[in-house]
Amino acid sequence: MNWLHTWAGVCLSAVLFAVFWMGTLSVFDREIDRWMMPATRVAAAELKSVDALARELQPLIGGSPQWFVLFPGEREPTARVGYATGGKTRYRHADPPTSALLPDAGTWAGSGFLYPFHVNLHIRAWSLGLWIVGVAGMAMLVLCVSGVVIHRKIFADFFTFRAGRKPRRVVLDLHNVTGVLGLPFHFFITLSGLVIFFTVYFSGAWEMAYRGDRQAFVKESYGIYSRPRLGRPGQPSASLDAMVAEASRRWGGGSPQLFRVFHPGDANAYVEVRRSFVGDRVTMPVDALYFDAGTGAVLSSNSAQPVMAVHRFITGFHFIQFDHWLLRWVYFGLGLSGCALIATGLLFWLESRRKRHAQLGLAGVRVVEGLTVGSVSGIVAATLAFFVANRLLPPAASLVGLERPELEAGIFYLVWLLSFAHAWLRPRLAWREQCMAIAALAVAAVALNWLTTGDHPGVTLAARPLWPVAGMDLLLLAAAAIAAIAAVKLSSARDRP
Repeated sequence: MNWLHTWAGVCLSAVLFAVFWMGTLSVFDREIDRWMMPATRVAAAELKSVDALARELQPLIGGSPQWFVLFPGEREPTARVGYATGGKTRYRHADPPTSALLPDAGTWAGSGFLYPFHVNLHIRAWSLGLWIVGVAGMAMLVLCVSGVVIHRKIFADFFTFRAGRKPRRVVLDLHNVTGVLGLPFHFFITLSGLVIFFTVYFSGAWEMAYRGDRQAFVKESYGIYSRPRLGRPGQPSASLDAMVAEASRRWGGGSPQLFRVFHPGDANAYVEVRRSFVGDRVTMPVDALYFDAGTGAVLSSNSAQPVMAVHRFITGFHFIQFDHWLLRWVYFGLGLSGCALIATGLLFWLESRRKRHAQLGLAGVRVVEGLTVGSVSGIVAATLAFFVANRLLPPAASLVGLERPELEAGIFYLVWLLSFAHAWLRPRLAWREQCMAIAALAVAAVALNWLTTGDHPGVTLAARPLWPVAGMDLLLLAAAAIAAIAAVKLSSARDRP
């Protein structure tokens, strides 16, 4: 078990740290969106008219096979609209009271970049990213179970932290404390992440039950209705607002989350309205209604069956879309403790083998140390560079065919790769210098937000709609302070024999 715990951690910790880091940030993905999209920093309001929004979108939709609206809420006060064009899905935001389109944000922000990275590392081909994250998730479950087995004094370890001891002992104590403190959360958040994507990881279950008929499985489980395009013009659309009102009535006053139009302008056009999963329930519902776009008649309706309701509860537990700010901060704190758990596990492996590897002339410690620095401080620095790029790049920036959102993502990956190279080239100074870079980037992000929008903490703290922006700035400043203190401590430690 000790061998398994050690090598499962060493081999997959880089992926695990990235997934935990991005998952922790995704707890506040909508708030990060507000920071990265200044035009969306408005007070929450109800979307007055989907019909009016459809008229605004008409010049943009063109021949798009579908377009959709995500309704506004407390955490995302603007309506988010999307449509397909040129082989890509474009997103815009609209002001709910007027249905007027806001300027193009020019960024994927938290919900479009950080959250998908947590799910599939942005590797979509052959679902490879999902499989890499799934293997790392299975390794995390192995680490949780084997960690309990090898720690015979697990309860004593929870109360033991000897800050004045040697670095190796301090790191092990911190690893034990964060492991025991967050064990139930780390286990269930990992298990739920695997359960959510059971259709990928355990596809044999539904393939056997439905004899390989994926369409039948999706229809019965998720209530998804579809019909093909006919290729001839249809009659003018019925009232979209009336469809929203009918869906709300059938749900006993429940509000919609998604409104989507398929085959707009075609004789077989239809509309999907899905119930909101934001509220006082953990479960993310699959309740949906489908309407004929021309007549407004109901074509199909769906509500979760018992087994699917369990699955959606597990999904809701993982994605924390329900309204509970205290729990949101608990998730954030326990997510950071998971990052600390992974990082300290790597550090303990390094400190326990450094002397022996040096005596034997082995390169294992140097290789793993470079991976550790890049995986821990490197991805933090890359994330902050992503935020800085968001505030620095001009609104219509493009380079070698890459649009502004892709440039932001490219800067993230470039800084992340450079952090690995830097760690291997300057092994004795890498931790300290990357901590200094983190501190500088975090302060720069706050300063640039102030300079480009005028929203400094004094302004954002005084206005309730800007509290998410204030929270982002304050956490960035806290990160800068922690990184600066770490850099000073590392500098003084290096000067000692």
